[in-house]
Amino acid sequence: MSVPAAPEARAATLLRRPRLWLVPTLLSGLLALLLSLLYMGGIVNPDADLRDLPIALVNDDTGKPPAGQRENLGSQIVAAIASDTAGGRADWRLLTRAGAQDQLDSGKVYGALVVPAGFTDSVAALSTPRAAQRPTITVLTNPGKGSLGSSLAGQITTRAAHEASRAVGRQLTASAGDRSDPTAGLLLADPVEVVTRVGHPIGPRSGLGLTAFYYTLLLVLAGFMGGNVISNAVDTALGYADNEIGPWHTRRPTVPINRTQTLLLKMVMTAGITLVSTALVLLACVGVLGMDASHLPLLWVYSYCAALAVGLGVQAINAAFGGLGQLVSMFVFIVLGLPSSGATIPLQAVPGFYRFLSHFEPMRQLSDGVRAILYFDARGDAGLARSWVMIAIGTVLALVFGFAMTAYYDRKGHKRLTPQPA
Repeated sequence: MSVPAAPEARAATLLRRPRLWLVPTLLSGLLALLLSLLYMGGIVNPDADLRDLPIALVNDDTGKPPAGQRENLGSQIVAAIASDTAGGRADWRLLTRAGAQDQLDSGKVYGALVVPAGFTDSVAALSTPRAAQRPTITVLTNPGKGSLGSSLAGQITTRAAHEASRAVGRQLTASAGDRSDPTAGLLLADPVEVVTRVGHPIGPRSGLGLTAFYYTLLLVLAGFMGGNVISNAVDTALGYADNEIGPWHTRRPTVPINRTQTLLLKMVMTAGITLVSTALVLLACVGVLGMDASHLPLLWVYSYCAALAVGLGVQAINAAFGGLGQLVSMFVFIVLGLPSSGATIPLQAVPGFYRFLSHFEPMRQLSDGVRAILYFDARGDAGLARSWVMIAIGTVLALVFGFAMTAYYDRKGHKRLTPQPA
């Protein structure tokens, strides 16, 4: 005797069930709220959040002090600027010209303010017939640190230079008294010309210093999406997940395999497939689009190791959390990583919470290395050495965490075997 088939449910009936709405509504609303707070919280007011932006301060002036003063004007200006941190926004670093250039070339400062040689003499000449040109103070930018970071440093240094010019002008006006004519008086009130130059140039096809960020994002996405694609494909091939494409649905025979061996399979496949994906990323960015990049062999090796670390982390998280793994890894590698990367907005210009995340969030560690290779001649002290260390630590943590969790599940008898549908 045949059993009558159960009547099919209808959407109109199911929509009247409150419990069907509860979990999707709560999760969707919570995700929307968290994403809004995390992303906008990091960029909404960088100028107000700016603290201790490192800027070099150089005094090359070797002129004799003016009459009745102990120091030349260059020393006076540098001392006055260094004592004023612009409300805590600037971290002035007193350096020689060579030291400032080295820190510009290694990305340790966002810009520099240079009082040139002969500054005192050129200022003194303004009140004599020997005046040939206005004295200058030079502002050096560092576009390799990103357009916003370089711009913030430029604003601070330019403002400091103009304030120094007005201070010098007050001295000149006081010493000139009533002897100067009105035209000369205007010149003496603001005598110094502020000249802006690029302190460490980057290539014209560097996206104004943003290619490092976007290239890093590509590596993270390659590891994240590749890891999830591989995980789903393996589960489908081994019969632990359905394969549904449009109206077609298949389920392969279930292969008996424990969790540890499944994770090993996924990680080995991740290591192999990532070779292809990172090579294609490099080919597209450099070969097709013409992105400025040097040290290409190093860039490819670094790209592979970076994307592989992310991919292995994804596999470990998926193995530990199951169906929630993709959501957890999205928060770890992307949601929390983007605003704390320091690649678009300097970490000195984001709230403290994001500076805390930057110490361990993967995207910040990877972007420092990419920036060093693309813009700063692959110098280790430009962030590349630390990036290699953090990639190694991240890889070890992924392996230890992933295999520790699957070994625990296997010992507890939490098998993945499910009956194959008829």
